[in-house]
Amino acid sequence: MNPYAPRTAFFFAAIILFLTSSALTADAQRRDFMTEAEIEVVRDAQDIDDRVEVITRMIDRRFLVLNVNVNGWKDAAKQSDVWGELPKGSRAELFNDIKRLLQKAVDDIDNLAANPGAAPIRDKGDKRAKKDPERFPNSVRNLAAAAGRYLGPLKSAMDKSESDIEKGSIIDSIELCDQIIEAVGKLPAEVKKTKN
Repeated sequence: MNPYAPRTAFFFAAIILFLTSSALTADAQRRDFMTEAEIEVVRDAQDIDDRVEVITRMIDRRFLVLNVNVNGWKDAAKQSDVWGELPKGSRAELFNDIKRLLQKAVDDIDNLAANPGAAPIRDKGDKRAKKDPERFPNSVRNLAAAAGRYLGPLKSAMDKSESDIEKGSIIDSIELCDQIIEAVGKLPAEVKKTKN
């Protein structure tokens, strides 16, 4: 029998134990940028205009927790079964959530622009089908309006921030807001409907 076999077995067992505990600790430290209730709200919002509205409300909720007025969703502070509790986290975590939510809204719009067939398809008789042609441009315009509301408070928060991590998320959010506002200029002009 090899005299080093017990030591080798112990050494490998210690390494496996260390790697397993490290993985569990890292997993516990990860934080989702949406609450459990918000994940369900997004899952239910399949139309792009509804999804963008839901995401901007999530961003408004984070600004509310940060005590930053963005003139957003008026009911953001109200407890509800649908939205659940307000998000929790440090300032850096909440600003990172805002950045990730802005990026999600942009990604959802980009994905639909690249693959228009991914939008829900409805029968002509469905009342919601009438709004379908306007959903995409409306979602971009609504996101741009929200981005315009966020720019000033983000720049103000940037000036006050002393954390590099926080500043990084804020800078990324400002850049995303600028890109969103620029993108709305590429849409065709909005057609005003006249009453007959």
